[in-house]
Amino acid sequence: MYYYRTLTPEQRNEVVEHRRQQRRPWHSPPHWNFEGERQFFISGACYEHAHVIGADHERMTECENDLLAACGNYVSVIYAWCILPNHYHILVKTDRHKELHKEIGRFHGRSSFKWNGEDQRRERQVWHNCFDRAIKSYRHFWATVNYFHNNPVHRREMAEKIWRDYPILDYGKKWD
Repeated sequence: MYYYRTLTPEQRNEVVEHRRQQRRPWHSPPHWNFEGERQFFISGACYEHAHVIGADHERMTECENDLLAACGNYVSVIYAWCILPNHYHILVKTDRHKELHKEIGRFHGRSSFKWNGEDQRRERQVWHNCFDRAIKSYRHFWATVNYFHNNPVHRREMAEKIWRDYPILDYGKKWD
């Protein structure tokens, strides 16, 4: 994930020069300008995958609510999302990709400021970047949904702890 950091200074210069010549951002994936309604896989990661989002359950819930609200005015459909302690994924349909990307940037700014205040870490960098990828096919769409569903399973320790702490037992019985 942090491959760039393993490169020598000469290799880094070569990579940056190549990206510059291609008119791409020097250190991040390009954000293409699409027109018309399309589906996008959007992901945001905390800097160095620190567990800033997952500081507590309330913050994770707040992140989820604020991210969905940020998308609300710019997407026609939110298909799926996944909020984890150090990153998030969301799958949306929009014809306002550029505006959505800016709003997610504002969400990152607001959440960074708030969380850094709560954690008394004003100089900390919370977010690394926002990555987006257009969905290319029906198969790509469903593979992305499966990726979302499987992503938390990669954090099996936490999943097992939650499974033990909150067993399903008679899930739903006598709720009505």
